[in-house]
Amino acid sequence: MKTTLIQVGKTTSKDFQKIIDEYVERLSHYTQFSIVTIPELKNTKALTPEQQKQMEGELILRQVRESDHLVLLDEHGKEFRSIELAAWIEKKQTAGMRNLVYVIGGPFGFSPSVYQRANEQLSLSRLTFSHQMIRMLFTEQLYRAYTIINGEKYHHE
Repeated sequence: MKTTLIQVGKTTSKDFQKIIDEYVERLSHYTQFSIVTIPELKNTKALTPEQQKQMEGELILRQVRESDHLVLLDEHGKEFRSIELAAWIEKKQTAGMRNLVYVIGGPFGFSPSVYQRANEQLSLSRLTFSHQMIRMLFTEQLYRAYTIINGEKYHHE
């Protein structure tokens, strides 16, 4: 199964990027994983939050194919414990899913068109984290899920 993370804007923290890169390298042992970064919009002060979400949504949807299973990382999504996330991913693999695409949106969330296209929504926490931190947390949790699936000793119950 191919796994993609679409994110709006580049990771500006060098410390976070170093950790993300480490987990991306580790993930390469389990899945074909890639990150697609959509450039941040320019001159957003002249845009309403709704206009910004709409424009970002169009850019996000250009990256998604009809056959992709689109999962939004969204505060209103379903929450999993790490072991449940691993089971969810394993179920997708067993079902023969080819492309699992996760999206971290911009600062105002997702446009209605992105919500409409999405197959599912997941939440990493009830707490609010910066988009920079979510990228790091998500790649670590994805790696953790694959180690659980493979019965490795990274995760402890």
